Amino acid sequence: MKAKVVLGTVLLVLVPAMAFGSTKPFEKVGTLSAQFLKIGISARAVGMGSAFTAAADDATSLYWNPAGLVEVERTAVTLNSVLWPADIDIYFAGAVFTTPYLPGTFGLSARALTMDPQEERTIYNPLGTKRYFDAGDMSFGLSYAMYFTDRFSSGVTVHFIHMGLADKSVESTSFDFGLLYRIGFRGMKLGMMIQSLGSEVNFDDRASKLPTVFRVGLCTDVYRKGPHIFLASAEFVHPADNKERANVGGEYSFNQFLFLRAGYNIEYDTQGLAWGVGFNIDTSQTSDIGFDYAWEDLGYLGSAHRITLNFSY
Repeated sequence: MKAKVVLGTVLLVLVPAMAFGSTKPFEKVGTLSAQFLKIGISARAVGMGSAFTAAADDATSLYWNPAGLVEVERTAVTLNSVLWPADIDIYFAGAVFTTPYLPGTFGLSARALTMDPQEERTIYNPLGTKRYFDAGDMSFGLSYAMYFTDRFSSGVTVHFIHMGLADKSVESTSFDFGLLYRIGFRGMKLGMMIQSLGSEVNFDDRASKLPTVFRVGLCTDVYRKGPHIFLASAEFVHPADNKERANVGGEYSFNQFLFLRAGYNIEYDTQGLAWGVGFNIDTSQTSDIGFDYAWEDLGYLGSAHRITLNFSY
């Protein structure tokens, strides 16, 4: 009976993935807006090759899969910084909490992409006009997740998005929807995520859709004995503006204190190998602080660095 439940769950999650991926890839690179929404945060997740849809169980589930927020048992805060090529910085902050007055788990998040002011250049002044302009994007999110059974949870996030370029700006809204099913064997979990589903944005009377992404993944404890745990994770990714991709990765933890991670992004234009390290320190019986770092190869663009600080109490 248990095997039938597991098989049925796998089919339930993978059939939509095969439906998305069965058509011939039609790449529409550069045709969708708000690309900053696809840049992953969390040094832990990226250090595992961004294969985190099924593994999501901390405050960064606000980005990777809101269904994982139910795994956060205490109030948690996450602060994330991404050092992107071309002197671009991305910041993400989030808080996860519960309330005795309402069931479920709630989350708040804010994200921003920033860069230094850029000098205006024209045909007649290719070296610069000495006038500068700003460009940047930001979003604010409200998340909610709850258990429907002891093994199945679901979560949703609604985002308010603002994008600005010089004297132009545009606002939009988007939704993330995630599912997690705990199989009950070796910590195995199935996860599904639809990210950045929303309305079009319009810059200069040119309508553009948001970069919707569909993810489905599986994670499991390959080894768990004493203080040693090795978690393996893999997922299939179907973006609306590019070909299908895959992510694989793993995390080794010793005594829930030291974490070593590695992963690979498959069929990506630039991303490839990724690795990371983390530490978690119990500051009291009810609180802890964690630090994570990740490096990601971006091919001819160089590399990206991510730093995450987590607090729970």
